[in-house]
Amino acid sequence: MPKREDLKKILVIGSGPVVIGQAAEFDYAGTQACLALKEVGYEVILVNSNPATIMTDKLMADKVYMEPLTIDYIAKIIRKERPDGIIPGLGGQTGLNMAVELAEKGILDECQVELLGTPLSSIKSAEDREEFRQLCFNIDEPIIDSKICNTVEEGLEIAKEIGYPVVLRPAFTLGGTGGGFAYTEEECKNILGVALEISPANQVLVEKSLLGYEEIEFEVIRDNDDNAIIICDMENIDPVGIHTGDSIVVAPTKTVPKDTLEMLASSALKIIKSLKIAGGCNIQYALKPNSKDYYLIEINPRVSRSSALASKATSYPIARVTTLVACGFRLDEIKINDTTAARPPKVDYTVLKVSRFPFDKFFSANRKLGTQMKATGEVMSIGLSFEEALLKSLRSLEYNYDYLDYTPKANESDEDLLARVKDADDERIFIIGYLLRKGISVDKICELSKITPWFIEQIKKVIDFEKELSLE
Repeated sequence: MPKREDLKKILVIGSGPVVIGQAAEFDYAGTQACLALKEVGYEVILVNSNPATIMTDKLMADKVYMEPLTIDYIAKIIRKERPDGIIPGLGGQTGLNMAVELAEKGILDECQVELLGTPLSSIKSAEDREEFRQLCFNIDEPIIDSKICNTVEEGLEIAKEIGYPVVLRPAFTLGGTGGGFAYTEEECKNILGVALEISPANQVLVEKSLLGYEEIEFEVIRDNDDNAIIICDMENIDPVGIHTGDSIVVAPTKTVPKDTLEMLASSALKIIKSLKIAGGCNIQYALKPNSKDYYLIEINPRVSRSSALASKATSYPIARVTTLVACGFRLDEIKINDTTAARPPKVDYTVLKVSRFPFDKFFSANRKLGTQMKATGEVMSIGLSFEEALLKSLRSLEYNYDYLDYTPKANESDEDLLARVKDADDERIFIIGYLLRKGISVDKICELSKITPWFIEQIKKVIDFEKELSLE
């Protein structure tokens, strides 16, 4: 089906100001969306409160509103501009939440504005924790033992029933904001108080911890004719427990057996088709090491932070294709270089994403990593091997060190460093290099970090080659 001619004017909602846990990857997606809409002849109305992004350049849209991203301001813009449609999934969680609220308050119906792309029911099924659980049961996908709570008292009862440690995940938030791991009742009570307040739905999922499981992600895309492809599979080097925005991510996956990867890919395609998501979708799994046992962690029914990485890693413009799919195009009608969007990209090289943390400026901040994202940026590198891509990434971080090395602080012993390997912080990858150089075994580091041995073995190769060079 070609471009919809009944649409003339389309509203795009941006992601607002850059804050920790909600970085500028969504500006990348929103900018692609505006350019794609103009490319096929639509009038584009953009609302975004952030002047420090190319997205709000006057050339990106026919009209740019730099107003607060609140329901009142956006409603005024809609009543004035009367767009024919709104695309909800290109301004990160902020844009998605705004579109959902506009629909629920009747403003879209009042102004006869169509929610383009992914239906409202699908967004709710992915974002609402209870509906998400029900969806998983309906399509026979394994999910973690968990329950929904709306009060602190209810959450404490659920945590006691499931057993500590538990993970607390607020509904409709981004970057793990407000959530975290609770090992005791006191920790659970403190996190629940914040999580319930932050969640727009006043809803928190209390689930059993899967610390130590491998975290695998898929970028999937589907059109309205139910054509769907896997764009990219990615593997978090850090196990479940560290937010994927903070973890080192490698594409394609390196340690998952082919048959297991195919199993997860089939699951991802089944999920996006069951949800009837039109456009890009990010699906995250927890995989038990050395087995085929897995759990579905999360579905992002929108262009996500990982989509920016996958787009650059594969040269597949996910945000652009998502925009055109929302306007009626099929994947096989969208041209990408000398092929179409219906053809999965081939990745015969290694891509690494390494996060950039602000602790060189915020000295007193807690450096420990967990389910709440703390990175404020990231670098991406491409290499023919994992080792090459890793070293390129570390050099690009612009820290005071640009190699797999670490200088211990005063009175910091090897035991202290091993403890930091176990309880991850932003310097763990450098500490691992230092400890390998001192003769600590791969097995010991894997035991403490729960990182898959293959990755530590590749780092060990770098250290061993370094020793070879020093002897020449």
